[in-house]
Amino acid sequence: MKKMKLYLDTHNVEKNTFPDDISLEQFSGFYEQYKGACSEEGVVPLKIFAGVEAGRAFCLTLAESELAVERAHTRVGLPFDSITEVKSVTPGDLFFAAS
Repeated sequence: MKKMKLYLDTHNVEKNTFPDDISLEQFSGFYEQYKGACSEEGVVPLKIFAGVEAGRAFCLTLAESELAVERAHTRVGLPFDSITEVKSVTPGDLFFAAS
């Protein structure tokens, strides 16, 4: 298995990177398309935090590179504000990192 990194990307209706007036049902259908694009690019969508009413979304994914995450978004025509490599910081992460 290839080494993967954790990425967080953001979307905001005010920056035209989240669809305007999308319903939760429409978002769910779009997410199915996005999962397919992720699979084609070797990206693993872990969790999507969506505030559909607020027009914002935050996507947590595993990928080899930022470019792979960008390509998955491009496949479905979804712009983004940013893609950032992140580290998980929880008590468990801190405990095991010290060992």
